[in-house]
Amino acid sequence: MSIEAQGNTQAMRRTGWILSSIVIACMVADAGATLVGIEPIKKATLEGGYPLDLLWVIGALSLICVVLYAIPATCVLGAIVLTGYLGGAITTHLRIAETVTPEMIVSLILGVLAWGGLWFRDPRLRVLIPVRTPSAATSQRG
Repeated sequence: MSIEAQGNTQAMRRTGWILSSIVIACMVADAGATLVGIEPIKKATLEGGYPLDLLWVIGALSLICVVLYAIPATCVLGAIVLTGYLGGAITTHLRIAETVTPEMIVSLILGVLAWGGLWFRDPRLRVLIPVRTPSAATSQRG
C-alpha cells in the first residue's frame, strides 16, 4: 500500500501532535524535576538503587529523548530511544516493587502514546504498521 493511499488528513496530523504533545509535556516535566532534584525524585532514585549524583545524567537522558522525539526529522529515532528509556523505568520499578505500580503504568501509557502520536503524524509509519480490518484480513486468506 502506498503512502498516498494511507492518507494524511489534517485531523490525523492534529491528533498525532496532540498525543505527542502530552508525551512531550510529561517528559519535559519529568526531566525538569529530575534535573532540579526535587525531594520525591531523590527518594525514588535512592529506592531504585541509583546514587543521587546520577540525577543529572538521568534528567539529561530524558531531555535528549524528548528533544529527539519532538523534532520531526528525528522523531522515529526519538520514539525508539524514548521507548528504551521508559522500558528502563518500568524495569527499575518492577525490580523494586515486584508488582505493577502506578509509575509503571504511566511509563507504559507514555510509550503507547508516543508511538500512537507518531503513527497519526507520519503516514510512512502507517504503511509500516497498518491497521488491519476484519474484512481485509479475511480477503487476504482466500
